[in-house]
Amino acid sequence: MPKKLFEVDLNKTMDQQTTPGHNRWHPDIPAAFSVEPGETFRMECLDWTDGQISNNDDPSDIKHVNLDRVHVLSGPVHVNKVEAGDLLVVDILDIGTFHSHEWGFNGIFAKENGGSFLVDHYPEAAKSIWDFEGIYATSRHVPNVKFAGIIHPGLIGVAPSQDMLNEWNRREKELVDTNPDRVPPLANLPTKDSVVLGELKGEEFDRVAAEGARTVPPRENGGNCDIKNLSKGSRVYFPVFVDGAKLSVGDLHFSQGDGEITFCGGIEMPGWIDLKVHVIKNGMEKHRIKRNPVFKPGPVMPHYNEFLVFEGVSVNEFSGAQTYLDANVAYRNACLNAIDFLKTLGYTGEQAYMLLGTAPVQGTVAGVVDIPNACCTLALPKDIFYKNILPELD
Repeated sequence: MPKKLFEVDLNKTMDQQTTPGHNRWHPDIPAAFSVEPGETFRMECLDWTDGQISNNDDPSDIKHVNLDRVHVLSGPVHVNKVEAGDLLVVDILDIGTFHSHEWGFNGIFAKENGGSFLVDHYPEAAKSIWDFEGIYATSRHVPNVKFAGIIHPGLIGVAPSQDMLNEWNRREKELVDTNPDRVPPLANLPTKDSVVLGELKGEEFDRVAAEGARTVPPRENGGNCDIKNLSKGSRVYFPVFVDGAKLSVGDLHFSQGDGEITFCGGIEMPGWIDLKVHVIKNGMEKHRIKRNPVFKPGPVMPHYNEFLVFEGVSVNEFSGAQTYLDANVAYRNACLNAIDFLKTLGYTGEQAYMLLGTAPVQGTVAGVVDIPNACCTLALPKDIFYKNILPELD
C-alpha cells in the first residue's frame, strides 16, 4: 500500500485535523507535505461539506449547509524539483471508501442557498442517502435502481500564481457587479467566513483569507471540474504556476452523472486516493498545455451498453424564446425531458432530478453549428432500473 501522507479523522472538521487542509486557492497556503517526482502516496479526504450532512431523512442540513466552508481539500502537496512552466503529471492509481463510512449523499440545494442547474424548477432543498455495497449504490430515497459507481475526485488542482489569482478575482467580481443582488449569486467572491488555510496564522492568515479564491468553480488550475471519467487509471497533465505545484484534492464522488446537475451533486463521500506524480520540465511550452489541464481517462467504466437518450434544443423552456446555439439551455431541456419521462415511472420530480445527478448518465453536446439551435443529449442507462423502462408498443 502507498504510504499515507495525509490522514483525516472523520469525527473532526478540517481545521481540527492534526494536519489541516484548506478551502481556498492561494499560492501562499503552506504545503502539508512534500514528495519527490516518481513517488506514490495516499491522501485521505473529508466530504466536500466538511461533515455537515447526516445519514437521515431530513433535508434541513442540505437547506442550511454553510457554503462558505466548502470545498475542504487535502493538501497542498509540494512536489520537489517542479517549477512554474513545468507540467505536473498525476496518475490516479486507486480511490476508495472508508469501511466505517460506506454511504454518501446527494442533494438539491435551495434557491436561496446555492441553487442548482434546474433551480427555477426545483427551488426547494431535498436529500438522498446512498448506500454502498462493493461497486454498487442503492438509495432508500430513490427506489428501484442500482448502479455501479465510477469513483473519482470531483476536485483536483494546483495552486495559482498571484497574478492568476488576481485575475480570477477581478473577472468574477466584474461578473457579480452586473447583477449583485441575484439569487443565487453569479459567482462566489472571496470571504473570510469559515476559511481553512492549513497552518497559516495571524496576519498572513488574514491576508490570504481576504484574497483566497473560492474552490467552488473549475478554473485554469483544474479545481472543481467534476469529471466522472477522471477516475482510477487516469493520468492528468497540470500546467504549473508556482514552484512545487502545490497539488490538492478533495470532493470525492462514489458516482456522478455528467453535469453534476443538482450542485450538491454526484454521491458525495469521504474516502482515500492513491496518487503518483511525475514532472515534464518546461512542459507547458513544449506541449502547448498552458490554459487548462489535459487528461487521459482510465480504463475503468461500468459496462452499460443500452441507453434511452433524451434530446434538448436551445429554446427557453419558460418563455419559448429562441436562443442562439446556447448549449446550457439545450442540456437543461434534455434533463427536463428525462425528468418528465421518469415521472411516468412513479418517481417524483425531485427523485428523478437526484437520480440524474448520481447515476452514470452520459451528457453530450450533439451539435453547436446548426443555427439557431444547439442540441444536447442525456443518455440514461436502461439496466440500472429493476424493470424495463422502454415505452411499450400498442
